[in-house]
Amino acid sequence: MKQISFAQAEHQNKKKVTRRERFLAQMDALVPWQQLIEALSSSYFPNAAGKRGRPPIGLERMLRIYFLQQWYALADEALEDAIYDSQAMRDFIGIDLAVESVPDATTLLRFRHLLEKHALTQRIFEEINASLAEQGLFMREGTIVDATIVAAAHSTKNKARQRDPEMKQTRKGNQYFFGMKAHIGVDAVTGLTHSVAATSANVADVTMAGALVREDDKRVYGDAGYTGLWKYLDEEKDAPDSRCCIAAKRGTLKKMEDSSVKTLLLAIEKAKASIRAKVEHPFHVIKNLFGYRKVRYRGLAKNQAQLFTLFALGNLVLAGRCQGHANGASAS
Repeated sequence: MKQISFAQAEHQNKKKVTRRERFLAQMDALVPWQQLIEALSSSYFPNAAGKRGRPPIGLERMLRIYFLQQWYALADEALEDAIYDSQAMRDFIGIDLAVESVPDATTLLRFRHLLEKHALTQRIFEEINASLAEQGLFMREGTIVDATIVAAAHSTKNKARQRDPEMKQTRKGNQYFFGMKAHIGVDAVTGLTHSVAATSANVADVTMAGALVREDDKRVYGDAGYTGLWKYLDEEKDAPDSRCCIAAKRGTLKKMEDSSVKTLLLAIEKAKASIRAKVEHPFHVIKNLFGYRKVRYRGLAKNQAQLFTLFALGNLVLAGRCQGHANGASAS
């Protein structure tokens, strides 16, 4: 049995459990660690023992550090400092400063590049979703599609003297944005993300819908930006068996005169909006809980790799809430 240090003993004896400790304990229980290790181990090559270079670090430990970086929106150097400062983070990773040090920022950088090179963040997304599917949290009744703009640095005060060439400018309402778009497909029943794609900000939402919809979806929901979705799903316009359930444009409804027909249409649109509301939950998690509001890296490939991880971890947060609600309902 490993003896704990004085710092760990003092931390464990405190009376208050912080929000960070509660969150990390919940995530530790929800992440399918064994499945992730088995899926990624063939592509993870730490330095072999006895060879020159840094000593090897276990895959699970590096995954825990990488997930901390996504949960708290930290740069490599900032994450290294945060782990030294936070006992809760060190307990989550399993680091005892009395016998070992925290992996430095360069090690974190190389691990992230390894994940990007071998498309392992997409594998993380798939494995976490597979684990949630085994728990019955993907109903496959329908998909809600939506997109959000993620701002990128528009300054040219950098080494290349130019903006990121893969980021573009777009207009939303009366305001212009520069960056990329995160497109997602969400399970219409549980609100969990099953498809992710990243494009430049000037790409129309509806053009990406075909890559976000599952083949066995019975219904596809979207806002007015997805008008004409039937073209991208290889369906005929106004077909009786069409899966498209798209919101009507506001201008069309405003032009209608007050009548029983307009009242009925407004009630239908309200019902559609109540279903589409679930698609905002993943965006809320990654933007407000994880603090992902701006693009961190240059190029779409690196940022899409990060999106896979963010939405996978966001699914765990939403799944934890579903389980909490289910336990509360069963207790009552």
